[in-house]
Amino acid sequence: MNIKYVISKILKKLQIPSVHKSILHTTTRLGSRTEISQSRLGKYTYIGSDCQIIHAELGNFCSIADNCIIGGASHPLNWVSTSPVFHKGKNILRKNFSEHDFNVYKKTVIGHDVWIGSNSLIKSGVSIGSGSVIGMGSVVTKDIGEYEIWAGNPAKLIRKRFDEETISILLKSEWWKEDEKTLSTKAVYFNETQKFVEETTKSYEDRTSLFK
Repeated sequence: MNIKYVISKILKKLQIPSVHKSILHTTTRLGSRTEISQSRLGKYTYIGSDCQIIHAELGNFCSIADNCIIGGASHPLNWVSTSPVFHKGKNILRKNFSEHDFNVYKKTVIGHDVWIGSNSLIKSGVSIGSGSVIGMGSVVTKDIGEYEIWAGNPAKLIRKRFDEETISILLKSEWWKEDEKTLSTKAVYFNETQKFVEETTKSYEDRTSLFK
């Protein structure tokens, strides 16, 4: 056993994350040194180490790798100056020359079952659809649709994970809202998307026929 490696892992674990004015589901897990502020995280969502999440909402079953920044402060681009000393609110400089209104923190919304690769930056105010994937090192400045794969700096659409019909059925199923007992049953088909789609469609048709 490599003692140095074990010690380093223990020391990393001791560097606990910080959470400020946020709501986290009891099943949420946070990595070392991660900072969460004014945000909401859904069930079975995990955040890696050394991440910053500010004024954001993340759905259920999201996977956020290490060193990601989601949200943050905005600055006025069409004003004379972009400095925070010219609008309302506290700032690191502790000075306000004027008290103009400005929305510093635009809410960032991330859907369910989203995977964001390490070292990604997500601009504040962006919306990322359920089932989407963001490649590592990406800089996301635009809204992303459901089940889309984006990557790059700036991030661009690579492709969609599935065809439109499959995406529609997956979204309609809303499996991420199911209770644990139901999920345990449905999870049997999670490694076979087409089979899951077939079973979901069959179940929907069966329920519909009851009202005919």
